[in-house]
Amino acid sequence: MLLIGNGRVVTGNQEQPLIEDGSVVLDGNTVLEVGNYRDLKEKYADATFVDAKGGLIMPAFINTHEHIYSAMARGMSINGYNPNGFLEILDGLWWTIDRNLDNELTYLSAMTTYIDCIKNGVTTIFDHHASFGEIEGSLFAIEKAARETGVRSCLCYEISDRDGEDKMKAAVKENVDFANHAKKDDSDMIAGMMGMHASFTISDKSMEYAMSRKPEDIGCHIHVAEGIEDLHSCLKVHNQRIVDRLYDWKVLGDKSLLAHCIYINPHEMDLIRDTNTCVVHNPESNMGNACGCPPTMELVHRGIVCGLGSDGYTHDVLESWKVANVLHKHHLCDPNAAWGEVPKMLFEYNANIANRYFKKPLGVLKPGAAADVIVVDYTPNTPMTASNINSHLLFGVCGKDVRTTIANGNILMKDRELLHIDEKEVLAKVREGAMRLANKINGRGNA
Repeated sequence: MLLIGNGRVVTGNQEQPLIEDGSVVLDGNTVLEVGNYRDLKEKYADATFVDAKGGLIMPAFINTHEHIYSAMARGMSINGYNPNGFLEILDGLWWTIDRNLDNELTYLSAMTTYIDCIKNGVTTIFDHHASFGEIEGSLFAIEKAARETGVRSCLCYEISDRDGEDKMKAAVKENVDFANHAKKDDSDMIAGMMGMHASFTISDKSMEYAMSRKPEDIGCHIHVAEGIEDLHSCLKVHNQRIVDRLYDWKVLGDKSLLAHCIYINPHEMDLIRDTNTCVVHNPESNMGNACGCPPTMELVHRGIVCGLGSDGYTHDVLESWKVANVLHKHHLCDPNAAWGEVPKMLFEYNANIANRYFKKPLGVLKPGAAADVIVVDYTPNTPMTASNINSHLLFGVCGKDVRTTIANGNILMKDRELLHIDEKEVLAKVREGAMRLANKINGRGNA
């Protein structure tokens, strides 16, 4: 049993959003009680004490669109890479990397990503993987890293025609094998989806092949209208808009995730809402790739469950919140935009999405919820109340302020020290792997 106390508890529970001198008691992998620090300290005197040292005690964060395979791109230079537009970014950078990933490099990419997640207080991710250099077993390699690091993960492999029919079919098989494997697991720490790259890289033949083999009770995780080229291709090849095509193929539904949704119209928004399909907004990636600004505020106003992801651009979801906040204000020329919508996406909708795959309530501190808790170094220099929590988090906190991370009742990081991982050893192997990958891509062999 753990007792985290001596700090302000930000519960994520609207019935009692803030407890000034609060505490959270964890019994195994479940929140047992939330309340006054002194009272709970006396009641659970034998519990192991985790001192918040006056900081914030919060539910751990959730990231609903990650890309583990991109981890080794940081600092990499690719010969001849000078993109002009989104398609050249995809082919010249990301598809070049994933075509050269083997399962060892995928595992190392997952380890460094998960370490960064823990450091930034993220304990649940939805990852969208690609490693066309080695497909079979790649999701299981990521699962190995997830188990070792303790981060709850919903995984999928992106199906695409870009490297031919054999690899498309191998991608479908990897999704099916992993999803069936995850269904048999009772830890509530792993889940699987049917991953798809995007409409413009999946033919009708391949769509039929994938959807006819999709296990029941899982949805699809797919990029939608991230670039205008995706929409143009769908109109030209299929004579319909992207969301209409996905609706016809029964891709939409309450277990499916549509990442981006930049170039969609009101009719498509209605289809997404009426099928209870989820969307994930990735602001930094959209800006960095010069893809455009999605109509995210309208999606939220229409009642669509729209989460917040990072697209692998960062592992600090508070950073994604800050960027989304200014992006939509700037885009709409409205200083009132995004104040309420983006925190709703990060804290409420991300939890809504996650609990479509995981059983215990996530993103909230209340009895019966998952024992996913973080302690954040933050002492407000202005009054902090239940009504201004979001303002304090937005302007006063970043991911690196997380001091302690607990997932599923296990202390993964305490006082900024990873307790169950030899970080230096892991990162040394990651650097070796990144060098091997860069040399392979640039034709210098494996040395």
